[in-house]
Amino acid sequence: MSLLKLGFYNQRFHLLRFIPPQSSNVSPSTFWVQNLTNNNTTNHSSLSCTPRINPVIAKALRTEAAATAQPIKMVKAIRVHQLGGPQVLKWEDVELGEPKEGEIRIKNKAIGLNFIDIYFRKGVYKAATMPFTPGMEAVGEVTAVGPGLTGRKVGDIVAYAGNPMGSYAEEQILPADKVVPVPTSVDPITAASIMLKGMTAQFLVRRCFKVESGHTVLVHAAAGGVGSLLCQWANALGATVIGTVSTKEKAAQAKEDGCHHVIIYKEEDFVSRVNEITSGKWVEVVYDSVGKDTFEGSLACLKPRGYMVCFGQSSGTPDPVPLSALAPKSLFLTRPSMMQYTSTRDELLETAGEVFANVASGVLRVRVNHKYPLSEAAQAHADLENRRTTGSVVLIP
Repeated sequence: MSLLKLGFYNQRFHLLRFIPPQSSNVSPSTFWVQNLTNNNTTNHSSLSCTPRINPVIAKALRTEAAATAQPIKMVKAIRVHQLGGPQVLKWEDVELGEPKEGEIRIKNKAIGLNFIDIYFRKGVYKAATMPFTPGMEAVGEVTAVGPGLTGRKVGDIVAYAGNPMGSYAEEQILPADKVVPVPTSVDPITAASIMLKGMTAQFLVRRCFKVESGHTVLVHAAAGGVGSLLCQWANALGATVIGTVSTKEKAAQAKEDGCHHVIIYKEEDFVSRVNEITSGKWVEVVYDSVGKDTFEGSLACLKPRGYMVCFGQSSGTPDPVPLSALAPKSLFLTRPSMMQYTSTRDELLETAGEVFANVASGVLRVRVNHKYPLSEAAQAHADLENRRTTGSVVLIP
């Protein structure tokens, strides 16, 4: 006998227990309920196809019966029980249910690691629940579809980036309208490494500020996952690209990725170098994912009516800036998020489609320079946070 749930029937309080039929002559669709009323009296009633039964109670019983008949599926996942450093990432068993209406279940083949995962782990961004499974990008194979779902089938290879969070898992349940099909020309590891970063680059250079031929752009962290894609894409659009990096090795990569001028900011002041490179004309737009360490200098590098696009804060949150600081050059300041640029199904498909098309055509060259087992996510976080990585980082379940 197992406790089912609380119910209200004929305005009286009932505690329901599900009692499996003991007789082989009883139909499986017949349920026996023990009603424990508030005066502790007990009575039994058979619930089958009778119009007098509260439909909420009947549905609850059917749900309980189904649950007792299905084994619980357990999968491995990374869980965060408290905010902090990489050490709070724990490798644990978690329950995984069946997809409901409008949902699919996927078995992840590759999971993208992004700086936003670090922000959630540290509490810069607030997770909706605690504990939580981090991760906002993955590619996997559809293993089950919810009832009545069309457009997706078992065996499809799909990708997603953004909400819902929870990709650091061997398998997961996703809303079907949040995934996109992966072209056969793009392998799962490449797709997982470029979904969130590639779609971020797309909205930054195509919509947040529309880069055109003749523009000069400044890209901080030019050898990083998003930075390397921004450099390639802006170069392909005809812009002059200036990139900042921390080491000579990263400078060489940034050059390969389309930077016309590379500044090693640990060796020289990037504001002075941008002034020199542009002959005092400065730049139309700065793409800044570093934040606190570069913010004020980035503003100084903009020409009148220039765009300051701050899309990350790997060095910390920038200090507050009074609106009056933007007035001398009539500057634009924005803090965009990919989720607001892919909020509709059409926007999501268009953005992902352009990314995959540019990968297939060679406009974007994806650098998957680091792969870690999913169980070693803590080490991957530590390496990314301490700038020991270049290009994209992928976790393999």
